[in-house]
Order: sequence, then structure tokens, then C-alpha cells
Amino acid sequence: TKDLTSEALTFLTVKTPVLFFYNVTSPTNGKLFPWNKMRLPDMIVPIQYDLCVHPNLTTVRFTGLERIEIFVRENTRFIILHSKDLEITSAVLLPKDDLGSSKPGKQLQVLEHSAHEQIALQAPEVLTAGQRFLVVIEFHGRLADGFDGFYKSTYKTRDGETRIIATTDFEPTSARMAFPCFDEPSFKANFAITIRRERKHIALSNMPKIKTIELEGGLLEDHFDVTVKMSTYLVAYIVCDFKSVQATTSSGIKVSIYASPDKWSQTHYALEAAVKLLEFYEKYFDISFPLPKLDLVAIPDFQSGAMENWGLITYRETSLLYDPKTSSAFDKLWVTKVIGHELAHQWFGNLVTMEWWNDIWLNEGFARFMELVSVSAMYSELQIEDYFLNVCFGAIARDSLNSSHPISNPAETPTQIKEMFDTVSYDKGACILKMLQNFLSEAVFRKGLIHYLKKYSYRNAKNNDLWNSMANAICLWSFQFSHMWKLTEIEEMMNTWTLQKGIPLVLVKCEGNTLSLRQVRFLKGVFEEDPEWANLYFWHIPLTYVTSSSNTVHRHILKTKTDTLELEGEVAWVKFNVDMNGYYIVHYEENGWDNIIKVLDQNHTLFSHKDRVNLIHNAFQLVSGGRLSLDKALDLTRYLRRESSNVVLLQGLGYLEMFYHMMERRNISDVTENLKRYILQHFKLVIDRQTWSDEGSVSDRILRSDLLGLACKLQYPPCIQKANELFSKWMGSGGMLNLPADVLKTVYSVGAQKIAGWNYLLKQYSLSMSGAEKNKILYALTTSKDCEKLTKLIELGMEGEVIKTQDLAALLHAVARNPEGQGLAWNFVRKNWNKLLKKFELASFSIRTIIVGTTSHFSSKDKLEEVCDFLLILIGNL
Repeated sequence: TKDLTSEALTFLTVKTPVLFFYNVTSPTNGKLFPWNKMRLPDMIVPIQYDLCVHPNLTTVRFTGLERIEIFVRENTRFIILHSKDLEITSAVLLPKDDLGSSKPGKQLQVLEHSAHEQIALQAPEVLTAGQRFLVVIEFHGRLADGFDGFYKSTYKTRDGETRIIATTDFEPTSARMAFPCFDEPSFKANFAITIRRERKHIALSNMPKIKTIELEGGLLEDHFDVTVKMSTYLVAYIVCDFKSVQATTSSGIKVSIYASPDKWSQTHYALEAAVKLLEFYEKYFDISFPLPKLDLVAIPDFQSGAMENWGLITYRETSLLYDPKTSSAFDKLWVTKVIGHELAHQWFGNLVTMEWWNDIWLNEGFARFMELVSVSAMYSELQIEDYFLNVCFGAIARDSLNSSHPISNPAETPTQIKEMFDTVSYDKGACILKMLQNFLSEAVFRKGLIHYLKKYSYRNAKNNDLWNSMANAICLWSFQFSHMWKLTEIEEMMNTWTLQKGIPLVLVKCEGNTLSLRQVRFLKGVFEEDPEWANLYFWHIPLTYVTSSSNTVHRHILKTKTDTLELEGEVAWVKFNVDMNGYYIVHYEENGWDNIIKVLDQNHTLFSHKDRVNLIHNAFQLVSGGRLSLDKALDLTRYLRRESSNVVLLQGLGYLEMFYHMMERRNISDVTENLKRYILQHFKLVIDRQTWSDEGSVSDRILRSDLLGLACKLQYPPCIQKANELFSKWMGSGGMLNLPADVLKTVYSVGAQKIAGWNYLLKQYSLSMSGAEKNKILYALTTSKDCEKLTKLIELGMEGEVIKTQDLAALLHAVARNPEGQGLAWNFVRKNWNKLLKKFELASFSIRTIIVGTTSHFSSKDKLEEVCDFLLILIGNL
């Protein structure tokens, strides 16, 4: 047993009885470990951490001293907590009441269980229930090379100097990499942080700095105020040399945006947005932001989009910085959304935290939903409601696969927990909240949210706690409802959406004035004759519909597998899921789709623009699910040449472009050419109307970016000519000419097709101080038809200098989108899988992007088998 690997030990602890476990020695120091579960015991709980950390940015190591005040709930000799990759040099126990005495503390023996990332501190005698103690731990470690825990990040100045900063990212289970702690969301405590630094640096943490002490040797020690009660994953601290801009909200909160000195000028829009959105949330939730300050920091190396640390939010640079010269309309929408998302977390997640990671959607689903609410209210010109439709489309794409999972899903190990941070938790969570809001009304829904936040402030909550708060709001506003709701009905309804996976398909058949309804689970790749279909699902679906004879939005809750509705008279058509406020697919059986296509051909404005987007999306989903012919779906798009809504045009064109690229990759040249000709002829008028500028509404500008990009991909001569002209002028100016930001990606992509242009773009990529511009240049570089150049890009991504490691996943995804690079990227991933795992953790966002990004464009059985074989090998090696 001494030679067991950590993976085997994990298997044993999960699969075998407790008694057997106690015969297994720890793989680290040969001692019996007193706890056999992944979750910590609750015999001891933390009250406050006093944590002093000194990162040395020269040696890239750090030392730490912490005092944890603990409360003993049950008699025990062991204090079980988390620690990972830390060297503990001393652990001492002091009675809380004897702090002033000269008695030495009692040494604690340190036992390790590395497979569970736990340590046990063994006391010489039993700790009695009801007592408080101080646990004093000295430790040291190395600043991590990745993106988790306490890690190093580097950036280059405009002069080419490389500088190092130290920063943290703890969610979900990485606080234990920075200091020993009770690293689970329910072990909330207060934190008093102290940071030692050099004079040329500044230190930031969750709370304001209250004093600075000068130490021997010239070091400075910053002391920060004690935090409110919070979970370990929200603790944050940074040592850097950044500059900031500052403002104060109407309620007196000091808001600061930090970035590296050369990017300071790109912080001003974020400051404006953060102040406006923070003020909005305080009013909307009727709860003041509980901290005196809020810092938003652009980190040079960051794996995800942002992290909501309470009072010290960290961002990938492209999610916070806005450069008016190189940031497009979509970039502005993205920055605003991410700021809105992270500020929503200050209430949903920070103030009220899910009890365990199985309900992470209570954090992430709400934050995604509140992007819509806050940005719609404060930046209506960004038209986020139209683009929120894509959030639900993304959720449906994932949820219609048999490999999906319930929103609330068991998760125990760190890997399983990381897997929960996905489209289902974020996007499906947001979409079912949007559906519930539409069903209850905005006023009732908001009352329920406020009740939930106030009742569980500084505490932890579960799924049912939210539904109970909604039920409470319904009772207070019962006069709005024709139906007398029971307290349990909301919980029963919403459990069908959170405790089972999948999305419902509502089949509608219209016969005279009778609507026959039937619900089944919508699945792609699994059909009714397959065994998986035996897993019967049904939902409580809040249906909405309009008909040809009435614009009134009718409502009905479908609680059974089948149902019928009686209309007041016969109708020519019926449209369910009004404005796509619901989370379900609709199939109009018999001549239902023909009737809808007829309406679109004759007068498409009879349907709202959101309904038109919804119909196009539904039709092509049904094609992929084997329930509607491709001919019928394409007939539905016939009217699009007369479409005036930008978001509808983009939806329809998106499917046509998808089919074009699918045929292109399969080398089906005749179909490829026919599709190319059809798109350019059918949409010539709208393509020719586009100007090479940044003019118009956000919707106009996003359409322009996408449409000109598509036209140039299809080698439309006027597009290629204009893009080449602009690129030549830009290149001739030494990159100093300011091109319209909305067309930069298209111009760069056309320019990258020539050797000189590609080389010049790579040079400009290394020099640019704008993350928005670097993203556009990198995408353009990946469109080259030269495999040697694509290989060079991947090599640069693996080196991590010119192209940062944080961008490697997106790089591989982009290369795989290129027909010339698809096989190259996929073969690279297979050959270098172990190297990739050294850069990114198995369940990380980056690894998922790499797998999905390099395989999602395959469309043949041969490739399916190839991918399955590779994944089976990976599983076998675990």
C-alpha cells in the first residue's frame, strides 16, 4: 500500500469501506490519516484568519504566517483542513484566552493526505467542544506557473522590459494552494490580510489598506482592514506596479480600475461602467454594497474572463480594458457584460453563497442573467436583449446532447467541481431564470430575489431556498395571479428544470380550433428507437403563444406529457414561445411549418424580430435532431433578403455559413460553390449597403463586422479589394493609421493571406499594447492557408512568450476553424496532450476549449470514430 499512486488512493477512499481506509497509509509521510472523505468534517469551524504573506518576485517564492481562530463544535484531537503544494514548517495551538500569557503553544503534528489535498493537525490532547483556539501555521511555497492559487504573471512594457507581478485566483478550490485553510464555501470567516512588498510595488486586497509599516531591509508591510464574513475562494491579494483611475459612487463607494502603466489609458470606460452598474445593483437589490471600496484589476495572465473576489475583482485584460481606437462594438458589449456579471456576483455568490458546488448555478446562472438586467437598464443602446438570445442558443446546443447534466449536479472532487463551471450552469441557469421572470412578472421575480438575498446574507443557500423566496413573493403579490399558488408549486415546477438534464421539445398539432400538445426530451444523435430514449423526462413548462387571430400573449402550464387547448376559433397559424422567453424547442407538426413559412414570405413582420430568430433557430435544431427536413428549414430562410432586423439576418446567415464551411471542409466542391453563389446573390443588397466605418447603432456595427467578414471569406471581389486597399494604407503607415475598429479583423484577415502581410501582422502583434487589437491580429494570422505559418503560431503558443499561454486554447480553436488547419490542430492536440495537461488542469476551461474547438468542425463518421478512439485512450490512462 505504500506504493499506491494518489489516483489509486482516491479510488480506494471513494470505493471502499471506512474500515479499510484506516489500513491505508498516507502516500506523503507514512502516517495514518484520520479522515477518509473529500469533504471536510464540521467538528471545527474557522472564525477569523490573520494572514501575512510575503511574495518574493525575484526568487518567485513566497512565505506565509497565519493565525486561524477556530471554534470546536465536537470533541476531537484533529484539525482537518486543506493544503496543496505548500511546505508547512510549523504548526502551533494556542488557547484563545491565553494569548497574553507567556506559555508556549502546543506543537501540532502535521499529517498529509495529498490525494485529497488535506492536512490533519494532531493535538497532544482532545480539543473540547465549545472552546476557541488559535492555530498558528508557518509555511512557504512557490508562485505557481499556471493560473490557479497564488501565481506569477508577467507583462512587457512598451520598451520591451518584462515585469513580474504576483496575483491570486482561488475559485473553486485553489485557496489551499496559497495558505492552509478550510477551503469549502460553507466555512465562511473573516480575513485580516497583511502583505509584505518592495517599495516599487503596491499591494491590493479585498479591503482598503489601513496602514503601512516599514520593516528592516527596506521592505514595506501593508495591513488591510478585516473583511466581512466570506468564503475562502473570494480572498484575493495582488503585488504589482499598476496604475489606476478612480471615482466614487453616489453612495460613497470608491471604485478603482488598475492596469499595467502602458495600458492605463484603456481603463476609463471600465470605470464609467463599473460606477453606473454598481449604483444600479444597489438600487435593484435594495441592499448596499457592504465594502467601502471596489477594485477592478486587469491581469496580464488570466485563464477565464474574470473572477469576482469580493472588493478586488480580477479580469483578463480583454474583459476590462477598452481602447477606442481598436475595440469594436462587440468588444464594448463584451466588456460591459463582464463587468455587469462580476458586479452581480458581489451579491449573488459573495453576499449569498451556494452551500456546495453542486449549486454553482446559483452564482453563475444569476450573474449571467443579471448581465441582461443591468446592461439593459444602464446601457440600452448596446441592445443586449437581442444578444442574450445567443446565451440560450448556446445552452440548448449543450443541453440537447445526451452527455448534458442537470443544473444542480453532484460534484465532490476538485476535477468534478471545475467541470460544473460550464454552459449548463451559466447559460441554461440564466435562461430558466429569464423564463421564470417572464412567468411571474418582473416585479414579483425581483421581490423574490430581494427576499432571498436579505434572508441569506453572509450565509449559504441551496436551490430550494431560492424557490421558497419566490413562493413568498407570490403569496405577497397573489392578486396578480388568476391561479392560487401553493407554496410547493414553484419548487415542484423549477425542480423539473434544475434536477434533471435536457431541454423539452413541445410538439404542436393544430386541428380546427384544438391544439394538441405533447412534450418529449429534445435530443440530437439519439432517436426514439434507441435505448437512451427509454429515459422518460417531463417538465412543468410555462408556455406562451400567439395566433393569427390575436396578438394577445396566451399562457398555459404544461405539466403532463400530453394536453389540449381550445382556441376561440380556427386560426391560420400559431406561434409558441413568444419572444423566446421560454427554454424549450417547438415543432409544428403536419402543415404547421408550411403555414409559418407562408406568413414569413407574405409579411414577416407579423412575427416580432425575436420570434423570427426563434423560428429560424428552432427549424435548424429540428433538422439536426432528425425531425425536420433541411429543405423545409432552408425554405424558412427564403424571405431573409427582405429582413430588416440585424439580429435575425445574422442568425439566418449563420446557419448558411455553417453549411458552407461544412461542405468546404469535406471538399464537396460543387455544393460549396453553389452555396457561395447563393449567399452572395441572395444577400448582395445588404452586403453592398455596408460601409467600412464605425458608424451606426451597436446592432448595425456588429452586423457590419460579421457580414463583411463573411463576404471576404467568400472572396466577394468588392470586399477583397477594399480590405486590401485599407491594409496597404495601414501597413504603409507603419501601423499608425487608425482603421475603423469594426472592420479591423476583416482587413487584417485579408492582409494575412500574403506573406509580407502575415509577417508584418505577427510583428505588430508582439508590439501592440491593446488586447482587443491583439485578438483581431491573432485571428487573422490563423486564417493563413500556409500550414507552416499555422504550425509556427502553435509553436509560439506553446512557448508562451510572444503568444501568451492564456491564449493557446483560443489559438488552437481558431486554427481548427481554418480548413487548412483543422487536421493540423487536431493532430497537434493528440500528439501533445500530456504537454497541454502540464499547462492547463484537466477540467479547466482551456482544456475544454481545446477539445471542443479542435473536434467540433468534424462531420464524418470516420472522424467521429477517430475522436472516440482518442478519448477512450485518455480515459484508459486516467
